[in-house]
Amino acid sequence: MKSATFLTTSREETVSLGTQLGRLCEAGDVLLLFGELGAGKTSLIQGVASGLDVGEYTFSPSFVLVREYQGRLVLYHMDFYRMESVEEVADLGIDDYLYGDGVCAVEWADRGVGLLPEKHLHIELQYVPNADQSRQVQVYACGEHYERLLQKLTAKEAGEWN
Repeated sequence: MKSATFLTTSREETVSLGTQLGRLCEAGDVLLLFGELGAGKTSLIQGVASGLDVGEYTFSPSFVLVREYQGRLVLYHMDFYRMESVEEVADLGIDDYLYGDGVCAVEWADRGVGLLPEKHLHIELQYVPNADQSRQVQVYACGEHYERLLQKLTAKEAGEWN
């Protein structure tokens, strides 16, 4: 498994990193996001939506669980925050989204462990101590396709997204 760590120092930089990622996404990609409340998961996905040329504002689907956005590819934005067990996630019937032709981005993916695809991009967002707006974004590529995607993302010069 390959990995990379990015440091963003503002919400705008987190969105920008997501935009670069969205530009690289292909049909069937699965992005699993992990991190505390307020760590920047939704901001990163807003950037992914921008990179996919989604024209509408993207916000967390906490109350509806899945939102669908039309762009260059369809973005399925899921949020498992309100799920209390893996069984609840299983009852959602999300396989069509996860194994479809769109890009699937899942917030609070830890609540669906075991049900989510083995091959994916694993993204952990963490607060940086003593730095209000800074986030450490660790990205792990699980599968060859995602290793290539991560390589393309890291090949971008920092100035292109910072």
